[in-house]
Amino acid sequence: MFLPLVPMSAPPSFTALTQAVNNPEIGFDAQNPPPQAVLDSCVHCGFCLNTCPSYRVIGKETDSPRGRIYLMNGINQGQASLDATTIQHFDSCLGCLACVSACPSGVQYDQLISATRPQVERNYDRPFGDRLLRGMIFNLFPYPWRLRLLLPLLWVYQNCGLQKLVQATGLLTRFFPRLAAMESILPRVTAASFRDNYPTEIPAQGEKRYRVGVILGCVQRLFFSPVNEATVRVLTANGCEVVIPQSQGCCAALPAHQGQTVQAQAIARQMIDSFADTEVDYIIINAAGCGHTLKEYHHILADDPEYLPKAQAFVSKVRDINEFLMEIGLSKTLHPVTEELTPVVYQDACHLIHGQKISLQPRQLIAQIPHLQLREPLDAALCCGSAGVYNMLQPAIAEELGQQKVSNLCQTGAKLIISANPGCSLQIEKHLQKQGQSLGVIHPIQLLDLSLRGEKLTNL
Repeated sequence: MFLPLVPMSAPPSFTALTQAVNNPEIGFDAQNPPPQAVLDSCVHCGFCLNTCPSYRVIGKETDSPRGRIYLMNGINQGQASLDATTIQHFDSCLGCLACVSACPSGVQYDQLISATRPQVERNYDRPFGDRLLRGMIFNLFPYPWRLRLLLPLLWVYQNCGLQKLVQATGLLTRFFPRLAAMESILPRVTAASFRDNYPTEIPAQGEKRYRVGVILGCVQRLFFSPVNEATVRVLTANGCEVVIPQSQGCCAALPAHQGQTVQAQAIARQMIDSFADTEVDYIIINAAGCGHTLKEYHHILADDPEYLPKAQAFVSKVRDINEFLMEIGLSKTLHPVTEELTPVVYQDACHLIHGQKISLQPRQLIAQIPHLQLREPLDAALCCGSAGVYNMLQPAIAEELGQQKVSNLCQTGAKLIISANPGCSLQIEKHLQKQGQSLGVIHPIQLLDLSLRGEKLTNL
């Protein structure tokens, strides 16, 4: 269960935190360890504790940002080791960055965990089962064409009764909980999943205001193609000529967030190259986790003298779709998407609200649609437990966070949940079903698309 909010307390001694690792054997190597200056900037005040989802669930100091900083510092100082005891506390971090938003001292915990995870992957030999699962994830999910090969098998699995049988037996959950977690959030394979026929350029409607590139994503491209289609329609309706490079691939979010540095760098270079000669004014992304990573390319490629200037130029053009539309302003009239006043609730994706500091813009766009009444949930800034592939790697913690998130969303009395990230949407839909709730989940850009076209919602 969730721990109640706790008063700020004095941090335990470092000795208490590391009593199980008094004989350090493996430490950080010399390649970009967590910066000592950033570690030293933490004054251990404890303001991060109540904002940290893993601490709220597990309740251990070592599973809080403050505790992890103690462990990182201990490894830096040769007082602790990269071993099974310490690794579990780094793995329990969702990377939601809520602690960065909450820290009064401005500690850049995102820099610390981003430096620590590659160290873990280079210097710690994970158990075979862990390596196997992670290998499957990182060799499959970031490559849309590989995922596409599985679509026919997934369609058969979902439509021949096998999925219902697997879920009914409960054997997967009992013996392979991580695979069960992966199976439980499988998006539905539809006819749209097999389509990938976007033209390279799509003209603006009316007077051209901007020339923009659109990133399709990996999971988004295959399982949330209506979101991409709505994005293109909204952009062109607002005077944007849209460019979709056919050579684009993954944004690198999954490998980057899990310390797979070499893979993340290779994918980032490919993305930069795919937009190199497009002459776009902006590069638009409609998925929160992807957007945060795209804006971090200059950090991912900081050690690459050839690509660093390219990465900096690329990052300067990246905009979340909500952010971009509020910057340029809507040029078309918005129409009601419901016949009467309808309460809705917006779900803050962590890598929008904490990573990109985008929270007001989606709400401002939703507020412009007639007949929608926006409501706010409890713990709006707390992670839903999806966190990229976290809900597959740490299913127990993700399960509890997902249950609490959906309960808070439903308690608003809203008839529709608005979510700007595919991972969050899948997590929320899973727990809506488990709690017997029939609320729909929709991307804010899909609402805008309906409103611009004068169409009504059909899933209320």
